[in-house]
Amino acid sequence: MTTMSQDRPLGETITDAATEPFWAAAKEGVLKIRRCTACSKPNWYPRPVCPYCFGDTEWEATQGTGEIYSLTVTRRAGPIPYAMAYVRLDEGVTMLTNITDCDLDALKIGQRVKVVFKAAQDGNMLPMFTPA
Repeated sequence: MTTMSQDRPLGETITDAATEPFWAAAKEGVLKIRRCTACSKPNWYPRPVCPYCFGDTEWEATQGTGEIYSLTVTRRAGPIPYAMAYVRLDEGVTMLTNITDCDLDALKIGQRVKVVFKAAQDGNMLPMFTPA
């Protein structure tokens, strides 16, 4: 069975002073996370305070590569099937995302993926992943 992914409408993003650098980098095709300046642990969802030691964090560009940790293909929620997955980036954080531009039936846990960006309704670019 082959189910090719299709682009679907993406809602507006929530942008504020804390996330603006993330969205600005995404518009340039760069996926950023935050890393603690005290304990050096990376974290996702980006926040200014480290969730591990409460130290300050700073923005860091990722390689934009990782592997699928877990996934599901949704076929009945609407007219367009799509894949949602947890992707573990090579930097060590795990993020919830979509897998796109691929055969949804060929996806598997452990598969290598790379970041791609898709436009949201407000013009911001959302990071998603495609098989590497």
